[in-house]
Amino acid sequence: MNNTSTLEKGIKKLLIFLGLLIASPLILSIAFKAIRIFKEAPKVFFAYGLLAIGILLTLFTVYFGFKTFKTLLDYLFEKK
Repeated sequence: MNNTSTLEKGIKKLLIFLGLLIASPLILSIAFKAIRIFKEAPKVFFAYGLLAIGILLTLFTVYFGFKTFKTLLDYLFEKK
């Protein structure tokens, strides 16, 4: 029972991780394009805020990736 539970957690985390791998570079590229285009005060603050969110999301993606692969490796190398 614990084996399948660990595998299910790992698969769910892997799917979330794949979504984060797509979303974080997309947000970063949108933020850099917004910084290049917007030059006025209210819009440029939005662009820099989006850049900060993109950087934090990228860092979280790396951390979440390590946690995901640790979960999957725990399932694979669990003593039976």
